[in-house]
Amino acid sequence: MGEVKAAVAPPPPPAAEPRASRLSELRRRAGATAAAVIPPAVTLLVLLGIWQVMAGDSYTGVPSPLHIWAESKDLITDPFFDRGGVDKGLFWHVLTSLSRVGVGFSLSAVCGVMLGVLIGANRWAHRGLDPIFQVLRTVPPLAWLPISLAAFQQAQPSALFVIFITSIWPIIINTAVGVRNIPADYVNVAKVLRLSPVEYFFKILLPATTPYIFTGLRIGIGMSWLAIVASEMLLGGVGVGFFIWDQYNSGRISDIVVALAWVGLTGFFLDRLVALLGHVVSRGNAAS
Repeated sequence: MGEVKAAVAPPPPPAAEPRASRLSELRRRAGATAAAVIPPAVTLLVLLGIWQVMAGDSYTGVPSPLHIWAESKDLITDPFFDRGGVDKGLFWHVLTSLSRVGVGFSLSAVCGVMLGVLIGANRWAHRGLDPIFQVLRTVPPLAWLPISLAAFQQAQPSALFVIFITSIWPIIINTAVGVRNIPADYVNVAKVLRLSPVEYFFKILLPATTPYIFTGLRIGIGMSWLAIVASEMLLGGVGVGFFIWDQYNSGRISDIVVALAWVGLTGFFLDRLVALLGHVVSRGNAAS
C-alpha cells in the first residue's frame, strides 16, 4: 500500500489590500483637504485682484493690497514686537482683547445657562423674565458703555460688563428653548426612576440641552468679540480696538486693514473653538 503524502499548500503571498486601503484613505483625505482649501484660496485671490484693480495707484481712500504690504510690511511680518506702553505688535493687542473676552464671556456663559434653565423649566419665571430679556437683548453694545462707566468708574470692569451684557442673551434664549424641548419620554423616565433635582439636571436636562447651549455659546462668543473691539475704541489702553482707533487718528489706514484681518481671523478661530468643544461635549450632536 503506497504511502500517500498530503500536499502542503504554500503560504499565500502577503495581501496588498492594507496598502491599497491606506492609499485610498490618503487620497480621500487629500481630496477633502483640497476641497476645503482651494475654493476659499481662489476666491481670496480673485477678491484681492479686484481690489487691486479698483484701488489702482491712488493714495487716497482705502489703499490697495500692494500699498498695504509696502506700508505695513513690518507690522505684518513681526506682530510680536513690544517697545513698551501701547507701542506693541498686533499679537499683544489681540491677546489683551482675548483676555477680556475670556473673563466676560465666561461669566455670561455661567449666568446665561443658569437663567436659561430657570426660565425654561419654570413657567412663571418664563412669563416674568422673558419679555424683559427680549427687550434688553436689542440694546446695542455701545449703548451700555456709559452706564457701565458710571457704575464702575474704571475702564477694565466697564469693558467686561459690556462683554457680559452683550453675549448673555443668546445663551439664555437658546438654553431656555433647549429645556422646553426636552422629550416627554425623558421627563417620564426621570419620574419613574425618582431622580433627585441634581440627578435630573446632570443625567437628563444637561445632555438633552447641550446642542442648544452650544448654539447660544457660539453666537455669544461672536457678540463678545464684536463688543470688546467696539468698546476698546472708546476706553483706550492696550487692545485691538484701541489700536484700530489710534491708527485712524494717525492716518495709517493700511495698519487698520491689517488689524481688521487679525480681528476676523481671531473671531473665526473663537467660533471654531467653541464649535469643536460643543462637538466633543455633545458627541457630535451640537449644531453646525
